[in-house]
Amino acid sequence: MWRLKIAEGSGPWLRTNNNHIGRQVWEFDPSLGTPEEIAEVERAREEFRKNRFEKKHSSDLLMRLQFSKENPLEMDFPIIKLQDHEDVTEEAVLTSLRRAISRISTLQAHDGHWPGDYGGPMFLLPGLNKDGGWGLHIEGTSTMFGTALTYVMLRLLGEGSDGGFGAMEKGRNWILDHGSATAITSWGKMWLSVLGVFDWSGNNPLPPEMWLLPYFIPVHPGRMWCHCRMEDLYYPHPLIQDILWASLHKIVEPILMHWPGNKLREKAINTAMQHIHYEDENTRYICIGPVNKVLNMLCCWIEEPNSEAFKLHLPRVSDYLWVAEDGMKMQGYNGSQLWDTAFTVQAIVSTNLSEEFGPTLKKAHEFVKNSQVLDDCPGDLNSWYRHISKGAWPFSTADHGWPISDCTAEGLKAALLLSKISPEIVGNQIDGRKLYDAVNVILSLMNQDGGFATYELTRSYAWLEIINPAETFGDIVIDYPYVECTSAAIQALTSFKKLYPGHQREEIDTCITKSARFIEKIQQADGMDLGVFASPMGLVAAGRTYESSSCIRKACNFLLSKQLASGGWGESYLSCQDKVYTNLEGNRTHAVNTGWAMLALIDAGQEIMGVFNRNCMISAEEDFRKAQGKANAISSLRLCSPPALVVVFLQPKSPHKTPQSTLISSADLAPAFSILCAALCRLDCGVSEILGSFYGVFWDFLLIKMV
Repeated sequence: MWRLKIAEGSGPWLRTNNNHIGRQVWEFDPSLGTPEEIAEVERAREEFRKNRFEKKHSSDLLMRLQFSKENPLEMDFPIIKLQDHEDVTEEAVLTSLRRAISRISTLQAHDGHWPGDYGGPMFLLPGLNKDGGWGLHIEGTSTMFGTALTYVMLRLLGEGSDGGFGAMEKGRNWILDHGSATAITSWGKMWLSVLGVFDWSGNNPLPPEMWLLPYFIPVHPGRMWCHCRMEDLYYPHPLIQDILWASLHKIVEPILMHWPGNKLREKAINTAMQHIHYEDENTRYICIGPVNKVLNMLCCWIEEPNSEAFKLHLPRVSDYLWVAEDGMKMQGYNGSQLWDTAFTVQAIVSTNLSEEFGPTLKKAHEFVKNSQVLDDCPGDLNSWYRHISKGAWPFSTADHGWPISDCTAEGLKAALLLSKISPEIVGNQIDGRKLYDAVNVILSLMNQDGGFATYELTRSYAWLEIINPAETFGDIVIDYPYVECTSAAIQALTSFKKLYPGHQREEIDTCITKSARFIEKIQQADGMDLGVFASPMGLVAAGRTYESSSCIRKACNFLLSKQLASGGWGESYLSCQDKVYTNLEGNRTHAVNTGWAMLALIDAGQEIMGVFNRNCMISAEEDFRKAQGKANAISSLRLCSPPALVVVFLQPKSPHKTPQSTLISSADLAPAFSILCAALCRLDCGVSEILGSFYGVFWDFLLIKMV
């Protein structure tokens, strides 16, 4: 039976800076589990298998079954269901909040973070589509990249050519019907060549000599996005790339493969390997992500199969593997530990129930403090093309260590909120000097135009996308500034200067001013931008108001224009891909999108207009309830009268009987809790009814009706 192990690790080949705080690794123990527990797991797996085309996301039931035994919850709070004629008291509202926080507290690991699946990129470990192929991600259509690699992987794992209950035959037919495996994109060609089933001459050359170029040249790898420099689907080749790859293949490569050009190739390879080892050592062999993790490990093995570097890589593979009722998958990161914890802290604090849930917040506080990056990487950072990291917060763990702008901002916001609560409740506050370090990182990450990218400053030019070698992803060659990162930085700096008004006041004020202008500058005429949920929050934090800012008004109008007839919001991932706002298929609503829209509108001062002048109800539809059978209905949004706001959360009748579709996937649980809880607490209106709770596998959300 599989068991999730938290903050554990030992042996000579596993390194850590903070006792593995945040590490989450699945381990199989054949002697673990009673017959009843094993049967419960198998029921969960079978239920997922039967509904896998309708409900593609797992609900982390294996983890939740484990935590239900490790952190049993004796719920002393009654479920409050009031009739229409009954008044709602403050006690009733607080009871519902206590139920929700109590439930999410049981999902907290002993080191203070909230574990969870961070899957997504399907080429890491994908799932089958109805047409027999595999896509780029869990919602994506089938691609040659996903299908060919998955088919080969399954054969290597021992699956027969006609196995998998017909899945292998369907997959093979999909490949043959779409041009054969030779139509796979560059990343796929590379891995097929590594396996010896595709000739290396069929790959586009990526000369390591690029690392020897002067840094001022825009195409130097050190000026590219860190993920791009570390490692044919939506993005076909332009003519210039065809010319480039042909020239490299026909002219440059033959020169560099023979004397005296091979001396330059040897030097370039040695330089590239030095950068690989630097990355490995400074992430404790976790690496920035799963793609360069396995590539770095492969390079270390080629360099020396019995090397210390390769042995140090091996135990860190487990950091990327996650097990749930849908099987094992490779995550898109080694987790989202700090990110989820920071948001959950902010949600709980927003309820003003911190004293009652002190143990939960105290553990989370310790995790936040233990996850801050305490030092810069060693050596000359410029030589290694690295940004400062001392004081930053990562997306996942301190051992991972890569600094990220919005993660640092959210970590700082959480730390500041906890510093305002008595140490007797949440433990000692973080050292002020470490807060100063965090502010220093945030200020250092602002670009000249006021925008914030992700890991580093934007170092080169957007036109470099012309030579994007990945063929699979767009806008990856440089680290672009984003509204979300910029908004988070503004909010964090604004919160900081309220508590520390004398520290770098001029620099902070300048940063906030420039960043607010960046958000205003990139907004489109209709109010749309790719961070439209975040932009009003950043502008309000910067001192703008609905009345004084046309950008806030346009953003609010845009959000209201995308409100669905049912009353909520539901945005598809296609918005990011196509850069055009796209609703979910069938105009379905989603709790997370609705929560973000509500928060943005509330922050902008829109409690008394727009959607809040109507009745925005998330309710249990009776017809849908019947259609789902034994599983409780998932909420849908609809407008009705008189004006009111109702948020409904339903709970299942048993852990393994999950709905066939849900508004909240398991990976969204902590953020959804944060968003919705914060939205409810910010609404300045009376509460008229408490109706129930929302499905979250083992924990409840609220059902509150406000007038």
